Amino acid sequence: MDKIAFAMQLKPGNEVEYQRRHDAIWPELSALLKDAGIADYSIFLDPHSLTLFGVLRRADGHGMDRLPEHPIMQRWWAYMADLMETNPDQSPVVRPLPCVFHLD
Repeated sequence: MDKIAFAMQLKPGNEVEYQRRHDAIWPELSALLKDAGIADYSIFLDPHSLTLFGVLRRADGHGMDRLPEHPIMQRWWAYMADLMETNPDQSPVVRPLPCVFHLD
């Protein structure tokens, strides 16, 4: 199982709504992420820059690369597109973050 981190960008004024929508995450989306081998997934917010920092663990042989094709994932992206910076397909703009330090 490996750990990855990434950054996304929230649009100003959407902090409360972003939190509300994730507090009520769809059960079918949670199941889809788990079925794709994703575990221990957290998103943190830097309130000064509105940068969203995601970190997750993914199983060997994970199915993350197939998530963009799934209708549930596409529906979630459309639902969240008004709150954050997105690509033309409504997926969030994601910047991978390299690990520069780790302590077990």
